[in-house]
Amino acid sequence: MQKIYQSTPVKKEDEGKVLEITYKPEAKYSLSAGQAISRFLNELKKGRLIGRKCNNCNRILVPPRVYCDICFRPTNEWVYVKDEGIVTTAVVSYITVDARKAEKEQVVGVIQLEDTNGAGIFHRINVYPKFVMNRKIFGKKVKAVWKEEEERVGDINDILYFQPVEELK
Repeated sequence: MQKIYQSTPVKKEDEGKVLEITYKPEAKYSLSAGQAISRFLNELKKGRLIGRKCNNCNRILVPPRVYCDICFRPTNEWVYVKDEGIVTTAVVSYITVDARKAEKEQVVGVIQLEDTNGAGIFHRINVYPKFVMNRKIFGKKVKAVWKEEEERVGDINDILYFQPVEELK
């Protein structure tokens, strides 16, 4: 037998009113990026890229993870990787990373990092939008341009952008 709960009927004088409570929570958070991402961020502050190698499927995961997302096994070792790679995809973006309208369009894309067996990093690419539209940037080698050492804080924006190694025409 289903139990039926009785509700309190709304009084005639309260019809159409909305109950409103004003409360300012004082929540305090202490978050951890985890073992792999914490190390990755610390290395970014030093101007280096690091990943985790999976000996089972022979990949280097960047950003690093302690478990391989292909074979579901623990990764085996830390490996420094070059801050160079090949542009595999790119778009012209008219919004910022926090979904606001950008003052100026920017090119963002995935750079397949050298010596990683396919790991890619999504970041800004310092080229004119026309090089995306005419597909000249795809397959081109790029290199990271870093902030000055004293300006780095240990986040992905310590890499200002990736710059083509050869001039595009």
